[in-house]
Amino acid sequence: MKKILFVCVENSARSQMAEAFANHYGKGKVEAYSAGTKIAEKINPIVVKVMAEKGIDISKNKPKPLNAEMAEKADLIITMGCELEDSCPASFLKKAINWEIEGPKGKPIEKVREIRDNIENKVKELLEIL
Repeated sequence: MKKILFVCVENSARSQMAEAFANHYGKGKVEAYSAGTKIAEKINPIVVKVMAEKGIDISKNKPKPLNAEMAEKADLIITMGCELEDSCPASFLKKAINWEIEGPKGKPIEKVREIRDNIENKVKELLEIL
């Protein structure tokens, strides 16, 4: 079973959605987890809401700090894009693939849905090639 680590800055939105979609669609094929470099206090409530619209409950998830052990055990590391260059995980995760996905923080729910759907499509594409 492949282990996929999704990383973003706060681990409150994009990487949480990617982790949830990968575990949902890749059940038995992949084990996904996520982390951040400057973690938020909680998951973005709008993200919880738009994931619930897809039938996936992430309301009990908590942001997790990235550590070396997580990166070591991952077969694949995907960074979600960087708005904050000083805490961008891509700079020190050398074997990472960067998806360059726009952050949903402070965006209206319609935009967060677009970001969610983009992440869902990218996860599905990834699972097809694994």
